Amino acid sequence: MSTHVQKPGWFTVNILNRTVAWLTRRGLSVWGSRVLAVRGRKSGEWRTTPVNLLTVDGEQYLVAPRGHVQWTRNMRAAGGGELHLGKKVDTFTATEVADDEKVPLLRAYLKRWKAEVGVFFNGVGPDSADADLLRIAPDHPVFHITLTK
Repeated sequence: MSTHVQKPGWFTVNILNRTVAWLTRRGLSVWGSRVLAVRGRKSGEWRTTPVNLLTVDGEQYLVAPRGHVQWTRNMRAAGGGELHLGKKVDTFTATEVADDEKVPLLRAYLKRWKAEVGVFFNGVGPDSADADLLRIAPDHPVFHITLTK
């Protein structure tokens, strides 16, 4: 498994993520944003971060543009979590998508959010060849989300 991680800078952590999370907690989705809550794999405490919820063919996915970050490790351990939008909370289970199945999902993700996250995909975009998307697939975890209530 890849260990690729691209850590966010000060502006992203302290301004951008906090602003998006603040708006999302108040029910204003910014281009599909949700606040992901997942239990910490060591502490058991709830951890939150803003994420983009991708919908493809009626199915929902979470993509980690920055790679194998803390929320992806926690998701693997917990097997699910909660997605918050305002007062609405969707509980879900998560199944990690195999690398060879990620190409259409990464393409759809980049098509929608390339302006926001394209820099994390090493020059690969929504119009790139399938081989390029497959090459970067191990660096970007994708989870299929199944709502449980």
